[in-house]
Amino acid sequence: MQPSEIWDLTIATPIGKVNAVIDLYERDGAWHGTAQGAGEDIELRDLLRDGDRITWRQAVTKPMRLNLAFDMTVDGDAMTGTSKAGRLPSSKVTGRRRR
Repeated sequence: MQPSEIWDLTIATPIGKVNAVIDLYERDGAWHGTAQGAGEDIELRDLLRDGDRITWRQAVTKPMRLNLAFDMTVDGDAMTGTSKAGRLPSSKVTGRRRR
C-alpha cells in the first residue's frame, strides 16, 4: 500500500463554502478514499484515478441529504474541478495537497 494523499478541499455551494478533507490511497491496484467534513466521515465510492483526473461519488447528510459526484483535475499540489448534486448546478471545488 502506498502512502495516502491528504487534500484540503473547499466547495463553493449556493449556501456557502464547505470545507472538507479527503484521504486518497492505493491498495491492491485500486484507489480508495474517505472524506471528512461537516461532522461526517464518508467512504468515497466509484473512485477512479486516470492520469491527472480523479472522479468519485459520495453521499452526505449535512447540511442536507445529497448524492455528490466529483470530477477533479490534479496539477502538482493543486486540485480543481466540480461537485454536482443531481439537478442542482455544479459547485466549484478547489483543493491543496497537504505536505
